[in-house]
Amino acid sequence: MKKIRQSTLVGFLLYTAFAIAQNDSIWQRDSLESYLNKSNDAYDLYKYKEAIEYASILVEKGKEYDQTDYEFLGYDILGAIYVETDDSLQGKRYSEKALELARKSGKDSLVAWGALNLGVLYSENKNTLDKAVRYFQESIAINKKLKDYDEVCLTYINLIWTYLDYNETDEAYKFLQKASALPQNKIDSLNKVYLDLLYGRYHLAKKNYQEAALKLEDIALFADKENNIDIALETYNNLAQLYKETSNLKEAFKNLEKYYDYKQKAYTLTKLKETEKARAKFELKQAQKDLEIARKEQKYAQELVSKTKSLNTLLYSAIGILLLLLFAVYLFIRTRKKYIESLKKKNIELDAAREKAEKLSKIKTKFLSTVSHELRTPLYGVIGISTLLKEDENLAAYSDDLNSLKFSADYLLSLINDVLLLSKMDANAITLSKTPYKLDALLNNIVYSFESTLKQNNNELHLTIDKKLPNSLIGDPVRLSQVLINLVGNAIKFTKNGNVWLDLRLSKIIDKKVYETTFIIKDDGPGIPLDEQKTIFNEFVQLDNDNHSYQGTGLGLTIVKKVLKLYNSKIHLKSAPDYGSEFSFTLNLIALKEDPTTENVLNGTLSSYNPLAPGEAKKVLIVDDNKINQKVTQKTLKKYNILSSLANDGAQAIEMCKTNHFDLILMDINMPKMNGMEAAKKIREFNKEVPIIALTAVELDENKTEILSSGVNDIVHKPYNLTKFLNTIVAYLFEEESKIPN
Repeated sequence: MKKIRQSTLVGFLLYTAFAIAQNDSIWQRDSLESYLNKSNDAYDLYKYKEAIEYASILVEKGKEYDQTDYEFLGYDILGAIYVETDDSLQGKRYSEKALELARKSGKDSLVAWGALNLGVLYSENKNTLDKAVRYFQESIAINKKLKDYDEVCLTYINLIWTYLDYNETDEAYKFLQKASALPQNKIDSLNKVYLDLLYGRYHLAKKNYQEAALKLEDIALFADKENNIDIALETYNNLAQLYKETSNLKEAFKNLEKYYDYKQKAYTLTKLKETEKARAKFELKQAQKDLEIARKEQKYAQELVSKTKSLNTLLYSAIGILLLLLFAVYLFIRTRKKYIESLKKKNIELDAAREKAEKLSKIKTKFLSTVSHELRTPLYGVIGISTLLKEDENLAAYSDDLNSLKFSADYLLSLINDVLLLSKMDANAITLSKTPYKLDALLNNIVYSFESTLKQNNNELHLTIDKKLPNSLIGDPVRLSQVLINLVGNAIKFTKNGNVWLDLRLSKIIDKKVYETTFIIKDDGPGIPLDEQKTIFNEFVQLDNDNHSYQGTGLGLTIVKKVLKLYNSKIHLKSAPDYGSEFSFTLNLIALKEDPTTENVLNGTLSSYNPLAPGEAKKVLIVDDNKINQKVTQKTLKKYNILSSLANDGAQAIEMCKTNHFDLILMDINMPKMNGMEAAKKIREFNKEVPIIALTAVELDENKTEILSSGVNDIVHKPYNLTKFLNTIVAYLFEEESKIPN
């Protein structure tokens, strides 16, 4: 079945015209009705030449008698004829003219039907779908006001059919419901059948096969009984598709046979119609040629009578044709200009919105970066002092309280880092680095970091690495650690008295150096209900957890999902209540052909370290404007028999370096008078040898390159991990790369 087209609506318009002309002059009405009937009859018999002639007369007489309604009907018939002869541009032009006259007449019924005609015409092209929908909705609104519910239903059918053709099923369903809510006693029975057919198409598109089958099978019986070819074709085609999708090939074949039976009938009828149409088109063209010949003969005869008159007539004709052409071009240019201006306006609005969004995103990221720096600075003191106090044997009685204090500070630091990282990802400010690292060292450090939490929940963590995987890799160990720490941390947090597995499996080797690897993080905890599995990856979403000692931020899985997106990878979840959970993802690990000449000392397993004897003590300059931070760093170094001096800003540090020898400088970055980078540049002017390590709470992603280019050798992020901090210092204080244990 096809949607109802303008070319099939003339009969209805004839009825409308009769109704609206009752109070007009009898002779005018008879004259206009005569031309209308002749045009309709010629149209039905594919005598387009005659139909155009009578319709044109109808337009002229409508103007002469000031009967806008009949003028409307003339233009509407002309539009239908040109659409039938494949001149859709001219057809739309006449149909739009008809609607314009309908609006001018003030007759709601004509406006509604003219809008429906144009809605059907514009629905043929998806690019003009919005315009078609506006015409449909206008027709619906008017017919509702007139309480002509059958016409409302007819327009709904065209609109729903259009949405289904373009696979916009949700919009189609919305209007299906509205059509079904109309008073059923006011709806034609055939329109009800069409609605059921559209319901069947909707359910089929939504894979609701049972509901679709119920509707379509009933309609198939109706089509067979009434021998309605259009409905039968559509119904059996959809039934064949339905049974094919449900693997019922027998029924699919059966319905396909019925479809082709009706298609053959339709083909026969269509062939006859097309033959008539082709004949009519040929006759129309031939008549136009004959008319042209007649005009030439008449012109020749007129030239014999009056050459001047003939030339004037020819000139006027040419001018008229030119004006028509210019008018058509004008309409085209005006329409095109309108669309271009609209597009430009939308583009300007889009650019403005994009710039505003980018600006807000940068402001948010800058704000979070600044706040995180200000929070990390006091956290450095809290974490450092709590660490020192924990190791003081005289405070053993307060061990639990100090553990709680350090845990709370670490948790707050983790929250700050998560929020800042998520903000940067939203602003597309995170990229993957290419750094050499050891796979076993990275994974062992991750396992070690959960030692306390594992004991707290009485869990056991099992690490398995496929032996075929290379150990020396190049990539971004920080982002990989973030993914694994979040997933392993979640598994441990939600599991009690159980097991957690971290398993790396080689999937395949690509180009000899790229190893496609599957990471599996599994636990035997309580599992995740199916209805909550889609929401856990949203920001700030948490599941109920019996382990109230560590609730988390609800950002971990969001970070995992967004980091994996940088790798062009996705996270997969398998879980069920009481059967545990399994998260997995796949990454391409890139092997390093040769071990790097310089390795990060933090990637190894910490070896034993003996504090230096008093006679071997090294001297370190601590540059920091925060007195608490000075105290924490100084006490930490003193514990390992490393002497230290203090400077409150960069300028003071420069003067002290000129008059004293230091084996190492620990340099804060943000300080008054002179910041750490400026101070490092000045020191390098007279001392190229002394190692300078930056201690900073500034975000490294933003300032790392600038800091290192100022003469700084290495960077330690505050608040730091004590072991990593001491390892870094030892690496620069001594030729051998000694390492300090936990």
